[in-house]
Amino acid sequence: MLRGLNGLSGLSVTRLHDTLLNGQGPDDADTGSSGVWHWVEANHRCNTLLWNEEDKARRTDVAAAEIAASKRAIDQYNQKRNDAVEALDEAILTAIGDVALAPDARLSSETAGAMIDRLSILALKIFHMREQTERTDVGISHIDACRAKHQRLTMQRSDLAFCLDRLLSEAAQGQAYFKVYRQFKMYNDPALNPYLYRQTQVAEAAQ
Repeated sequence: MLRGLNGLSGLSVTRLHDTLLNGQGPDDADTGSSGVWHWVEANHRCNTLLWNEEDKARRTDVAAAEIAASKRAIDQYNQKRNDAVEALDEAILTAIGDVALAPDARLSSETAGAMIDRLSILALKIFHMREQTERTDVGISHIDACRAKHQRLTMQRSDLAFCLDRLLSEAAQGQAYFKVYRQFKMYNDPALNPYLYRQTQVAEAAQ
C-alpha cells in the first residue's frame, strides 16, 4: 500500500466501481469518504449518469425537446466528470507529497486521474456487456459476440489497472511524475463559445 493514498490501487478502484454499479455503497472502512476516494466516487457517479443519458439521447420515439434536454444534461455531467478528474489528480499529488524527482524521471502524458476515469468507463462497459450476455430475447450469435467483447474489455481493464499501479508507485518514488492539466471545455463557456457570446452581444445591442 502506498503511503498517504489510503489503499488506492488499480484493484481497489475497480472493486469500488463494480460495487457501486451493483447498487452497493462503498466500504468506508476500506476507502474512506473524503480526499482521493471522494473524487473516485464522484467521477464514477458522473460517468454512470453520462452513460444513462447518452442512451436516452439516442431515442427516436420521443419529442425533440426530450433529446435536447438529454444533450444539455450530458454537457453538465461531462463538465462535472472532468472537474472530478482534476480534483482527483490534485488529491493524489497532495497525498503523495513532495517527492524529489530523479534526474531521469519520466513525465507521464496521462495522469493517474485520467487512468481512473478510463477504468470507470471500462467498468460501465463491462457491466452493460455482461447484461447483454444474459439476455433471453436474442440469438446465440449475439450472446457469443458479447461474451467475446466482455472478455476483451476485462483484459483491457486489467492491463490499465496494472499501468495505474506502476504510475502511482513510480510517482511515489520520484521515478515518474504527472501534472494537473485543465480541461478547458470551450463549448460550456459563454465567453468562449461564439454561438453563446454572439447571442449575448445581440441581446445587449437590442436593449
